[in-house]
Amino acid sequence: MGYNIAVAGKGGTGKTSLTGLLVNNLTTNNKGPVLVVDADANANINEVLGIEVETTIGSIREEVNQREKQGNAFPGGMTKAQYLQYRLNTCLAEGDGYDLIVMGRSEGEGCYCYVNGILREQTDKLSDAYEYLVIDNEAGMEHLSRKTTKHIDKLLLVSDCSRRSVQAVARIRDLARELNLSVGDIYLIVNKAPNGELNHIGVVPMDEMIYEYDSSGIPLVNLPEDSKAKIAINDIMAKLELN
Repeated sequence: MGYNIAVAGKGGTGKTSLTGLLVNNLTTNNKGPVLVVDADANANINEVLGIEVETTIGSIREEVNQREKQGNAFPGGMTKAQYLQYRLNTCLAEGDGYDLIVMGRSEGEGCYCYVNGILREQTDKLSDAYEYLVIDNEAGMEHLSRKTTKHIDKLLLVSDCSRRSVQAVARIRDLARELNLSVGDIYLIVNKAPNGELNHIGVVPMDEMIYEYDSSGIPLVNLPEDSKAKIAINDIMAKLELN
């Protein structure tokens, strides 16, 4: 059984950027292999990691449904379920010390929850082969309420310094408790903080280099080790006391 880390928070707080830097910290310190799950329909953690993604669970689901609607036989005499699983087995993108699976969303008709269900099944099948599972959740509380994974060892709630953002992560914390989710430790990370210190597990200061790298299309994992964000992430990871 691997170690499961989930990152959640209000949109615009930089949780995807921090998730990518967290993954980079794990792999740089040889704590892999890591399975990274982009559970955000607006998937972009691959850009932070600097890795190309050719397919998503949502696009595979759409492809399978279109084959069925058009009456196309599945290759090799496979059933729909067999072909779906075959395609899902090919959707892992390989990085340096980690693999990435992206949920995405299908463009056709059908409940968004169905794609989420496929993601959970696939994650459950794969995660035991990895030392760490890191999930970048959609903004808000949707994926926690749908129980994307069976157990979360560390739930990292990312907020900026605004009152509304802190209130948002407080609601996520309360939801996790109300749903009796299997969650170990819950931590707050304040991102984009002005100068000063807060009594939380971690404060990530405003790092101008993140904006520069994003604007230039440079993966954030290429930030220098002495950048403000990487130094802060290193400090946070040390406090988490991971196995």
